[in-house]
Amino acid sequence: MSSTTRPLIDARDVHGGYGGMNILNGVNMTLEADEVGVIVGPNGAGKSTMLKAVFGLLHVNQGEILLNGQPIQNLPPNQLVQRGMGFVPQEKNVFPSLSVQENLEMGAFLKPQNVKRMLAQVYEFFPPLYEKRRQPAGELSGGQRQMVAMGRALMAEPSLLLLDEPTAGLSPLYMNEIFDRVKQINAAGVGILMVEQNAKQALAIADKGFVLAAGQNRFTDTGAALLADPDVAKSFLGG
Repeated sequence: MSSTTRPLIDARDVHGGYGGMNILNGVNMTLEADEVGVIVGPNGAGKSTMLKAVFGLLHVNQGEILLNGQPIQNLPPNQLVQRGMGFVPQEKNVFPSLSVQENLEMGAFLKPQNVKRMLAQVYEFFPPLYEKRRQPAGELSGGQRQMVAMGRALMAEPSLLLLDEPTAGLSPLYMNEIFDRVKQINAAGVGILMVEQNAKQALAIADKGFVLAAGQNRFTDTGAALLADPDVAKSFLGG
């Protein structure tokens, strides 16, 4: 990437939390439009909190977050979706009584004219969903529900997709499947920033990794470099 292009997302010295208590104590993150970024670290490190700060679900008390060079900290999520951001929460991320296709169509509320084209693309990313498109989402396996949630976020054609623990509770088979899809979605032109407990597997597909501890960056490097770093392995990857 040339140095003249702006990063897709640029978070600088972000402080924020709940009820006056900071959980984030100066987090920095930069991600280019063609990258997969992965946030890892111990429980309570502020990983999901950072994702929520980026998506306007948490008040940023200090610092700034830029999307394509424009400040977005503390904007409401609906405005961020309009600006090209998608967010997939870890829980309650599908409408269980609606069919798979109805779930997906809900994601296109900003661009109803594009429903047909985006459905075709989502079914290309997630072929199992096409076969189950008439089935209630609540009847699907955890891995397939995760695909529905990711597919619905993609219906709005985001330039940045935020994923909060997309493989939580999934079998190793589905975990690998989700990571494969993440790479495929990224290759199609969507920047991805995700929080992951399965740190080794996530860093293996990451262009950039951010290791948080106590709401601060402990290590920031390429995924490969973090995997090869003995200090990261010992402290954060259980090896």
